[in-house]
Amino acid sequence: MRYWTRVLVNTILFIAISGLLPGLFHVDGILVAFMASIVLSILNVLVKPILHILSFPITFLTLGLFSLVINGIMLELTSIFVSSGSTFPNVTFGFSGLGAAIVVAFILSIANTIIGNQFSRERY
Repeated sequence: MRYWTRVLVNTILFIAISGLLPGLFHVDGILVAFMASIVLSILNVLVKPILHILSFPITFLTLGLFSLVINGIMLELTSIFVSSGSTFPNVTFGFSGLGAAIVVAFILSIANTIIGNQFSRERY
C-alpha cells in the first residue's frame, strides 16, 4: 500500500477499534485518529527498527510473539505524543494500559494484513 492509503486505513481502523473496544481504547475524533496515524508512521520509521534490534534475543526466544509487545509499545508512544503534543486541550487518544495497547496492536495487525492483501492484488 502507498503511504497515504496506509495512513487513511489506519485512521479508519483507529475509529473502528475505539468503537469496538470503548473501555480499552479511546479516540476523540477523526482528526485525532488522523494525527495518530501520521505519528505512528513516523515512529515506525524512526523508533521501531531500534526496538527490534534491541529486543532480538527475546523475540527469538518467544518465536516472534514479542513483536506484539513492541507494537503495543509503539501505540503507547503514539498516544503519549498525540495527547501531550497537541495544542488543543481536550485531545484524547489513549489506552487503559499496555495490555489494551497490545490487544489493539494485534487487531490492527490482522486488519492491516487483510486490507493490505486486498490492495496488493493485481487487477486484470
